[in-house]
Amino acid sequence: MTRPNRKDVPLLLALLVLAAAFAIQTPLARAQAAAQRFVGTITAISGDTLTIKTDSGEVHQVQVPSSAAIKQLAPGQRDLSSAQTIQLSNLGTGDRVLVKLDPNATGSTAQALQIVAMKQTDIVQQQQKERDEWTRNGSDGLVKSVDPAGGVIVITKGVGPMVKTITVHLTKDTKLLRYAPNSIRFADAQPGPISAIQVGDQFHVLGERSADGSEITATEVVSGGFRNISGLVSSINTGASTLTVKDLVTKKNVTVHITPDAEMRRLPDTMARMIAAAFKGNAQAGGGANPAFRFQGASPGQGSYGGQGAPGAGQGRRNGGGMEQFLSRAPAIHLGDLQKGEAVMLVSTEGTADVTAIKLLAGVEPLLESPEASRDLLANWSMGSGGAGSEEAAQ
Repeated sequence: MTRPNRKDVPLLLALLVLAAAFAIQTPLARAQAAAQRFVGTITAISGDTLTIKTDSGEVHQVQVPSSAAIKQLAPGQRDLSSAQTIQLSNLGTGDRVLVKLDPNATGSTAQALQIVAMKQTDIVQQQQKERDEWTRNGSDGLVKSVDPAGGVIVITKGVGPMVKTITVHLTKDTKLLRYAPNSIRFADAQPGPISAIQVGDQFHVLGERSADGSEITATEVVSGGFRNISGLVSSINTGASTLTVKDLVTKKNVTVHITPDAEMRRLPDTMARMIAAAFKGNAQAGGGANPAFRFQGASPGQGSYGGQGAPGAGQGRRNGGGMEQFLSRAPAIHLGDLQKGEAVMLVSTEGTADVTAIKLLAGVEPLLESPEASRDLLANWSMGSGGAGSEEAAQ
């Protein structure tokens, strides 16, 4: 699910912390303060007027008088006392800003009393630093077991003979986040207790690895529950960006929303048949070497560390290869490329009759003949194969 351009990097926490500091502790005062400040991205500058788009899509025009205080925060900085004072001319499009409006301004255009900025170049550098960190020290997988009392979570990654088990140790300082029910954006993740983590959840962890990589002491984790669906396309509505899929398990129709964040790919028929045959042969043999993975070039036990859905959006974790990257190399498609009656496999947000697609794979008719292939591919493709569905590509 990247992994995980992330304008929603933890840098924004600094702006949000500062925004909270402006609010007075009575409900009425908090409401008034909220109307007088906002966080967004500069989209245009004309003279002394900024056009700012908030993360919720609202557009504000703000005049910046010479009396306005403009501060610049460095990456990771949260204390205004050490922030650098800059001029309006130092701001540029793409910069992230917290704007506090002047409640006493009388003109038709809102006026800024204070602006706290983070330069786009600084954000890009911080994002790259975080991506590098997740590439070096991050891992992901599916939750196999949870021990809340001991602070231990066991995850698995890979499929077939390449399955690898990793034991994750949590400490009192580990940052625990949960993806929002309808989002895989790291910006939307919220703090959550270990008790919220369930078996089968997608799980991303950053921390210190043991020498053999079988254990990680976590500094940060993000987890979430998602739905896997295999079925036939009943209808397609390109205008509404939706399709209806009849779930082969529940035998019920599900409305699937396709957003710009969704990653959609089609397996060439030859590839699909090779994978299906490999999984079917492996199941009949009761394990052993898997031809699909030999075809990919990965060796048993190597594991698969590709991924962008996780925070940091690492582009191919250590060892590369594996089924995740195999799927990510399949040709990309769009909603209009699908046909009524064809089979699809997808990973979506949770829901019964209405879901949002995270990843969708077409050309899977041969795979649906092998339940093992369908289950394992979906489970391990959920959040981390990179490509168009990643947060980075969507920004």
